[in-house]
Amino acid sequence: MSALGEDGPDVAVLREGIHGMPIGIYANALRERLPDAEIALAHTPAEERELLGSAPIATGIRLDEAQLNYANDLRLFACAAAGVDHLPIEALAERDVAVTNASGVHGPNIAEYVLGAILHFVRGFGTAQRRKDRHEWRHFQSRELKDSTVTVVGLGSIGETIVDRLDSFDVETIGVRYSPEKGGPTDEVVGFDDEAVHGALSRTDYLALATPLTDTTEGLIGPEELVTLPPNAVVVNVGRGPLIDTDALVSALQRNHIDGAALDVTDPEPLPPDHVLWQMDNVLLTPHNSGHTPRYYHRLADIVADNVERIAETGSYNDLDNQVQ
Repeated sequence: MSALGEDGPDVAVLREGIHGMPIGIYANALRERLPDAEIALAHTPAEERELLGSAPIATGIRLDEAQLNYANDLRLFACAAAGVDHLPIEALAERDVAVTNASGVHGPNIAEYVLGAILHFVRGFGTAQRRKDRHEWRHFQSRELKDSTVTVVGLGSIGETIVDRLDSFDVETIGVRYSPEKGGPTDEVVGFDDEAVHGALSRTDYLALATPLTDTTEGLIGPEELVTLPPNAVVVNVGRGPLIDTDALVSALQRNHIDGAALDVTDPEPLPPDHVLWQMDNVLLTPHNSGHTPRYYHRLADIVADNVERIAETGSYNDLDNQVQ
């Protein structure tokens, strides 16, 4: 592989890690996959500024506009997260910096979270835990997932993996996506128009939100949608907190308009300690860690290394895997 950086490293790895895992694991994974490239890991803000001043490729969780002032030779920022809404996208575009994301890294782990959350409510594990805490040996009723309808909003890599994992449970599936004409792995696919969404929600037992936050999806599940959902429905959100109107969700849960919610993301986030959602027995809360997996950095390194090799061969920063800009 030919060198990419003329006066510095080929790839600069910025210092912020994810899910409590040391970023050095990611740097080493890149070195294993790119033995002929120079991979430099920053440990301090000063080192980040120095590396950004000479590396054509940088990778990490975030890159702000202040850091961009030092990035004179930057051609690609490989974001280590699936969402890029926290990045200065316009500023990067003005500097002709390509952007890729970590789409595909989260499929298996987040799909397992969604299945676990659904089964938590199906089999009454919350009730079991509360009775265990009280040392109370008392039977309770549960239900089956079989023959239920699961609606998955977002049929990207995460949504498709959720549907794949659901296959053995004998459920009906509905997918919601921007381009329903493309079809998908679900039994039925609909678009984001109001009539189609409400039609799907009216038949939904378990609703999994796995779509990015956009102008279309912000507030997607609000008061009217929560009324349309059947009273036995459970909402699972692994996308972004603002996909759901939090006040409307609290009201629906309090009034038994829906049966429960599993929230890995919230609005606001972090959820304030005194928020009513903490006190609700029919809510499962996790601190935005459904995406954690010990394989995270290795899957990400596979994507980034393939792109680095492609750039070295072609000299082009276009048509990369997971390119969002």
